[in-house]
Amino acid sequence: MEQPLTKVRHIYEFGDNVYTEASAEVVTEYALTVFVNGQEFVTLVCTPAELSELVLGFIASEGLISTVDEVKSIEVDEEAGMVYVRLHRKIEINPEHFLKRYITSCCGKGRQSFYFYNDAQTSPVTADGPKLTAQQVIALVQQMQAQSDLFLDTGGVHNAALCDTKTIIASRADIGRHNALDKLYGYMLMNHMSPSDKVMVFSGRISSEVLLKVAKMGVGILLSKSAPTDLALQMAQNLRITAIGFARNDRFKVYTHPERILM
Repeated sequence: MEQPLTKVRHIYEFGDNVYTEASAEVVTEYALTVFVNGQEFVTLVCTPAELSELVLGFIASEGLISTVDEVKSIEVDEEAGMVYVRLHRKIEINPEHFLKRYITSCCGKGRQSFYFYNDAQTSPVTADGPKLTAQQVIALVQQMQAQSDLFLDTGGVHNAALCDTKTIIASRADIGRHNALDKLYGYMLMNHMSPSDKVMVFSGRISSEVLLKVAKMGVGILLSKSAPTDLALQMAQNLRITAIGFARNDRFKVYTHPERILM
């Protein structure tokens, strides 16, 4: 059974010094447990859409696969909140590296420490790739905002968009910022897309986790409406990613690798 993305709640709303009865649309929070080769691997808290993309992107970002051809089958049981992935090869899950864990919709300390341990060998993206004018940076962010229907309805999700230099190829929304990126990673894998000429546009803060997700995809330009963290910028510099923050209206800030921006 397909899960609803939103639910309507009866509320009381305060404004102009009075209370009124009203209804509000709220985003669904959904738990999805992932099994890999019959072994329980992780429980993701997410928005119940594009679940196959989410799982493929997640296990790729965790290093279990590098291409979709390594996946024998993927079966999603939305009603039970389960997904079963079968790989063509056996995998050994080292408990010191891949402990079963409960991934929340936020970026917690435990998850971040796992990433630091497991992603030390993340490869820098290619120095080649697209170059953007200021007008293209602004236009891509505006396009993402214009397509953010679930956010406009609920205010409760993050948005991410995979783009070329002129337009959005695919956009995804989720209560978890990392989930929105994993869905796009899964989309790229399922469609055998090269990352070398792509741009990622993101609605949230550029944290170290977000930066690592984009690096694992091999995308060289990350645009965000929000602020970056210092650690994320250190990683962006080392991994050769152009990080742009505060892309709002007709302004933005280029923090790392400005050579991809035509000034």
